[in-house]
Amino acid sequence: MRRIRLGELEVAYLTAGPDDGRPALLLHGYPDTAWSWCHLAPVLADRGYRVVAPFLRGYGPTGLAPDGCYQSGALVADAVALRRALGDDRPALLVGHDWGAVTAYGAAVFAPDLWDRVVTMAVPPLPTGAAVRDPGLVGKQLRASWYMGFQQLPWLSEAVLDRLVPQLWADWSPGYDATADVERVLAALDTPARRTAALRYYRAWLQPWHRSPRYRREERAVFGMPRHPLLYLFGADDGCVRPELSRLASSLCATVEVPDAGHFLPVERPGAVAAAVTGFLDA
Repeated sequence: MRRIRLGELEVAYLTAGPDDGRPALLLHGYPDTAWSWCHLAPVLADRGYRVVAPFLRGYGPTGLAPDGCYQSGALVADAVALRRALGDDRPALLVGHDWGAVTAYGAAVFAPDLWDRVVTMAVPPLPTGAAVRDPGLVGKQLRASWYMGFQQLPWLSEAVLDRLVPQLWADWSPGYDATADVERVLAALDTPARRTAALRYYRAWLQPWHRSPRYRREERAVFGMPRHPLLYLFGADDGCVRPELSRLASSLCATVEVPDAGHFLPVERPGAVAAAVTGFLDA
């Protein structure tokens, strides 16, 4: 575990690989931690990458946002600042899962010269939504996204987070034993302020008063398409983002549907994920 200061924000991160290796930035999602990359990081390290997997703002041991902002634009700003703080002029590999995927899209569009390839998982490029023509799919996705509405509720959603987190893992990755993963998530969200931080990711998405003009450009970038080679992976049994929706991303980028995997595919099917990522890097 290492730490780095990005302005007023202290970021903790896991690392693997040689210190002089080409950088690879791996971004986790919700409800998750940087430990979700414990399988992929060694694979990349063995290929010579200097892997950096930060805990996102608000998730311990990274600090709380000094400006109180947890919108996606702030996450993009953090990713870009972290990449620059790491040094090395070579473009980096950028990998993101869930909120990390949203952040990766934005960082790649906002600061394209910092990256050479992008891999995302479990949340397709946001322009994919424009390809949806089936009202039935819209209804299915809205039902799967019920938690987003619930987490707009202050105090109540914080109060039940210790029960909600294991339920979401069970619903989103059916059949996977997430005991150890859930323990790490709850350890990272071990105070009321950290719980609120994680939930404000969602509140900022739907409640504009939780967003700051400071991150306006980064926020817009999230809705763009990276110009880099882009690989999108998703689980065939994902209970969070409907696989039918993810399949539509094939019109925008290379996609891989991972069988027998749900939303948290980096820990569910690490071998399949590693094979897809290394194949993409070798292509």
